[in-house]
Amino acid sequence: MNWYTKLNQYFPVEEMKSREHMETLLEEKGKVYRKDEGPKHVLMYVEFKDFIFVDYLFVSKEARGEGLGKKLLEKLKATGKTILLEVEPVNYEDTDTEKRLRFYQREGFVHATQIGYNRRSLATGENTVLEILYWTPEPRDEKEVYEAMKWTYENIHTYKDEEFYGESYDPTNKVLTFLTEKRDSILDDN
Repeated sequence: MNWYTKLNQYFPVEEMKSREHMETLLEEKGKVYRKDEGPKHVLMYVEFKDFIFVDYLFVSKEARGEGLGKKLLEKLKATGKTILLEVEPVNYEDTDTEKRLRFYQREGFVHATQIGYNRRSLATGENTVLEILYWTPEPRDEKEVYEAMKWTYENIHTYKDEEFYGESYDPTNKVLTFLTEKRDSILDDN
């Protein structure tokens, strides 16, 4: 099974980029957009000067519990850069969401409680609320995390969106918001 099929079978359609979009990112933005693939995993990420954004992390069910996800994150942490990623809030009908949150919490990620993220899927037309988690080697202001997410949204998520999907994603200011007050962390109950 190829890397895209693995991702497409695991991630919800509203969170997936098209294969053409991802292949174009690898080709045209290959200096920052990267793929780490093995028989039991696929890691798609953006490595920029000051941060890393994990676009997709897939570990096969057969490999879960072997420490592969931890090893992949350790490799990224070794760069000394802040690591960002998007997660779904806990869905009690999908036990994987809670397991993912516990995994990231064990790996030292924290919830960006001042960042609101509501993205309309071009595949389904539905709005998807996602949360931002981040790991940092030293304390960071969430405003820095917000700015990194804006850069990622504008330069990766929406890259040539009209060409690939026939329409554009919503503008950044409609998708990402920086809240003046902190919300409860989604990691506190896990």
